[in-house]
Amino acid sequence: MTIHYLSRVSPRPRTVSDDEILAATARAMSRVPPTRFTLAEVAQEVGLAPATLVQRFGSKRGLLLALSAQSAGSMDASFEMVRQAHASPLEALLTAATEMARFSPTPEELANSIAYLHIDLSDAEFHKHILESSRAMQRGYGALLDDALEARELVQCDTERLARAVEAVAAGSLIGWAIHRKGKAEAWVRKDLETLLAPYRRA
Repeated sequence: MTIHYLSRVSPRPRTVSDDEILAATARAMSRVPPTRFTLAEVAQEVGLAPATLVQRFGSKRGLLLALSAQSAGSMDASFEMVRQAHASPLEALLTAATEMARFSPTPEELANSIAYLHIDLSDAEFHKHILESSRAMQRGYGALLDDALEARELVQCDTERLARAVEAVAAGSLIGWAIHRKGKAEAWVRKDLETLLAPYRRA
């Protein structure tokens, strides 16, 4: 009877959602490199036991893969939010392309992000997600550049190739800022992007 009764008890509601856990994971990754990242680091931030994270995600690897998958899957929606927030397609583009700089405001945090990038590039499961993210990012940049053409903010150009260049400049410029450490990361990256786009802008 006892076993039958317990089997009918509804599970306790989750007080912390998976999205909140993944957001806490991203914050923890900005603070510590892969060699120091633990489930306890995330669990402490969200007020859960590490065992609860294991129950939901299986392992530290499972948690990090879940974050990678979420990041890739949310890219299109993120671009749409930026588009809706700006009347100018080019301003929306600059906002989207400097987002990483806002999430890595210090050289130390950027260094941690680059350390995790090593995992993305060397592990096939992680690479699948970062490749999907990159393709979605290029689509997003390309769509905004097409909008800029239609709005007559740009002269006629190959928006697909220019989108690739925007992605490359944004990533490379952020590393350059971490080396030179002059001013804020977002301003540094934005200046390089404006230099890239200058020849394509209408007078």
